[in-house]
Amino acid sequence: MEPIQITENLKAHFLRLYQMAICDDDFSALELKMLYKCAEERGISPKNLDEILLNPINFKSLVPQTIEEKVDYLYDLTIMIWADGVVSPNEYSAMEKYVLMFGFLEENVKAIVDYLITSVKTGKNKTDILYELKN
Repeated sequence: MEPIQITENLKAHFLRLYQMAICDDDFSALELKMLYKCAEERGISPKNLDEILLNPINFKSLVPQTIEEKVDYLYDLTIMIWADGVVSPNEYSAMEKYVLMFGFLEENVKAIVDYLITSVKTGKNKTDILYELKN
């Protein structure tokens, strides 16, 4: 199997996921499992993920460009905050910051975060969310 090319944007995504996991001061085993599961789904080995986390890049300027990529990354972040079944105020606030950072209008931020959390809680997948947002 050919190794996956890990782009700077993908590295930034996993660093954001890690930040999200630790932002509530309760980094649970469930969150850690979710982080590695997300990496596996994208073809990233545990060793590669460890390398990303141990050698962080400056990712503030690396934001997804397409609506599909933005929703994809925000969905993963939402999965991460819901991994332990609780959305803390710090996690909610971090989600708001990421939605804003990804270029969504400030007046829509709360509604987007609420929609994503509700969607993840009810088991919607990324494909369903993208379909709903486009229609």
